[in-house]
Amino acid sequence: MSNILIAGGGAAGMAAAVFAAEKGCQVHLFEKNEKLGKKLFITGKGRCNFTNDCPEEDFFASVVSNPKFLYSSLYGFNCQASIAFFENLGVPVKVERGNRAFPASDHSSDIIRALERRLRELGVKISLNTEVREVFCREGRAAGLVLKDGTRIHGDAVLIAAGGLSYPSTGSTGDGYRWAQESGHSLQPLRPALVPLETEEAYIPRMQGLSLRNIEFTVKDGKKKIFSEFGELLFTHFGISGPLALSASSRIGKRLEERKLSAWINLKPALTPEQLDARLLREFEKSWNRQFKNILPELFPSKLAPVILELSGIPGELPVREVTREQRESFVRLSRAFPLTITGTRGYREAVVTQGGVSVKEINPATMESKILPGLYFAGEVLDLDALTGGFNLQIAWSTARAAAEAMAEHL
Repeated sequence: MSNILIAGGGAAGMAAAVFAAEKGCQVHLFEKNEKLGKKLFITGKGRCNFTNDCPEEDFFASVVSNPKFLYSSLYGFNCQASIAFFENLGVPVKVERGNRAFPASDHSSDIIRALERRLRELGVKISLNTEVREVFCREGRAAGLVLKDGTRIHGDAVLIAAGGLSYPSTGSTGDGYRWAQESGHSLQPLRPALVPLETEEAYIPRMQGLSLRNIEFTVKDGKKKIFSEFGELLFTHFGISGPLALSASSRIGKRLEERKLSAWINLKPALTPEQLDARLLREFEKSWNRQFKNILPELFPSKLAPVILELSGIPGELPVREVTREQRESFVRLSRAFPLTITGTRGYREAVVTQGGVSVKEINPATMESKILPGLYFAGEVLDLDALTGGFNLQIAWSTARAAAEAMAEHL
């Protein structure tokens, strides 16, 4: 019977342990926290958006780093297979807007308990509060793990599934990267991804708590457009958050390390400039004698209205009948390109995932085995793989875990 050692008891580690044990392997899972799935517990604000019920081509379009590497593992265990897997473990599933799949209860603990229950049924040995120090080799192969207390645990194969650097309070402190480097692997630069963005302008914190829906958010590096999507944005005391900000962070993070970036919000993307101007004129006609500042709440949320008035340069006390055509056209342009400057990200403590990691050029995409050290496998966030929000990152964990587990069971 093959003896498989897994370092990391998060999503990828637990799933790999289940898959390998189902293939008849003897599995020993090591987790330095006091319980399994600590980061999984807070995923999706505690609801656990565990996959996305979308076609494969949509999935790959949502992967930011190295989508082609995932072809083999995703086709081997796709999003629909993940849904079936958890339903078979007794977790009712629901699919919401954007094809996002959740446990029907909205409790991430259901996903964790289902995996733990299956691990017990399969006889997987679990060592909690057990910190791994390094991977050791013998005759050019990974041969086991050295624990923090110096204990050497021998295995026929070793899987590193220790996660990244995001949410370090859950134990994600980059251990897997260190083990990988010590084993001869190279890392792609690490940075927080799916993370809120910090902005420069003093007027942004004044709108703290305001959520904008159905807007278009665009980021440029000089004249080059590097991100533009429709969706939802949230103003905070430091800048912006919400789905659009998180998605943008994954696309612009590398550039942000070098310089500030200009961004714009189209507050009325459903209207052409001509249509928006006509809308303004209708408001003017209804309120011919009112002051300009008093009609803005008809067009924009109350927290936004005074800010956009200030940026417009139009005197708030000016009667709308005296607003010139040039002022009106300038206001339309401002409404379609509300400006802000992005200065950085909020860092790993608020990042959903880590971008960068173990270079996939050194990993077999079909088996997740190292090309440098036979017998050593990788799965999940420790690899240089990341995707947008919507369940895609957890699907990467399930798919790579499945590929690694099947390969370990078959090759051994």
